[in-house]
Amino acid sequence: MGRGLFITVEGTDGSGKTTQIGLMKDYLERKGYSVVLTREPGGTYISEKIRAIILDPANSRMSAITEMILYAAARAQLVSEVIKPALESGRIVICDRFVDSSYAYQGFGRGIDLEVVESVNKAALDGAMPDITFFFDISPEIALNRRIEATGTDRIEREDMEFHMRVYNGYKQIALLNPERIRVIDSNRTVEEISKDVIGWIDRLLK
Repeated sequence: MGRGLFITVEGTDGSGKTTQIGLMKDYLERKGYSVVLTREPGGTYISEKIRAIILDPANSRMSAITEMILYAAARAQLVSEVIKPALESGRIVICDRFVDSSYAYQGFGRGIDLEVVESVNKAALDGAMPDITFFFDISPEIALNRRIEATGTDRIEREDMEFHMRVYNGYKQIALLNPERIRVIDSNRTVEEISKDVIGWIDRLLK
């Protein structure tokens, strides 16, 4: 059996990622594919424990370097335990966030040198990189307001708007630097319009 397909989804919370991930999964399963859904940070017992530490608002004194290393640790476990085995068995993996989040949040957002972020994550990735990444592009103000109304805020979401704008602009820079992999999806549209774009890109990849 050949290697499966690795899809990642990026964007600020409230950008519509969760809805589109569900629609992707439904579409692919209707076409007969076996799909694994996972998320970052999290997706395994150990990674979810790390997630709880990262996002706990009580941990407001966490340093940027600690945060970066914890994200990489959660990622390493997810790659080892879920992503690589699923891909090796020919399944399609859809992951809500992946390494681009570290470049956007810890690199552009926190100001950590991108080469440092890359070097820390090299071992964590163990060669696992997405075949395609969807960046759901929407104003951070709109996205965060949606998120707050729905579920409240975690430690990262409580950062000021300047931080979230750096993250957003970081994502746009990352997309410009990786045009062969990252597809920028305008999220200021209906769920149906967004899904049509996403499915179109997935169909091209499957062919």
